[in-house]
Amino acid sequence: MKNIGRTLLTISLLLTGCAVAQADDVKAGDLVISQAWSRATPGGAKVAGGYLTIENKGTVADKLVGVYADIAGKAEVHEMATDNGVMKMRLLDKGLVIDPGKTVKFAPGGYHLMLQELKGPFKQGDKVPVTLQFEKAGKVAVSLDVQGVGAQAPGDSGHMMKKMPDHSGMKM
Repeated sequence: MKNIGRTLLTISLLLTGCAVAQADDVKAGDLVISQAWSRATPGGAKVAGGYLTIENKGTVADKLVGVYADIAGKAEVHEMATDNGVMKMRLLDKGLVIDPGKTVKFAPGGYHLMLQELKGPFKQGDKVPVTLQFEKAGKVAVSLDVQGVGAQAPGDSGHMMKKMPDHSGMKM
């Protein structure tokens, strides 16, 4: 009997852990937004990047047309790309289409949310609320989990500085 009790307790803890791991996913219509995160910002930084994954499980495209954040005076959707060996960043002022059955990953060096004119620092462990605006799914509230200054992915401590650009120290 003790072994059955321990087994059930173990299974229960494992299932609880799975539920917690997926608790940050946000569903809006056919879209699933997951792995939303940002980096801690050094003192005085006025810019931060936001990263996440958007999966369209539907049969019709949707478009991310805007982003809003109370902690930032200005928030935009940007893309970084290499052109003739030069890394360039551009505003996606017409939005970003999320095709049906596709997943779009926002990550350092690629698509990202650009949060400018920050009203305060991002500290590791914080959760930064932002609102994504989609054409079809409407307004979707998500929280960016703040990782270490040099983090490259959710759960990355950021202790080792990587090669990808970090917007947290930029002045705009």
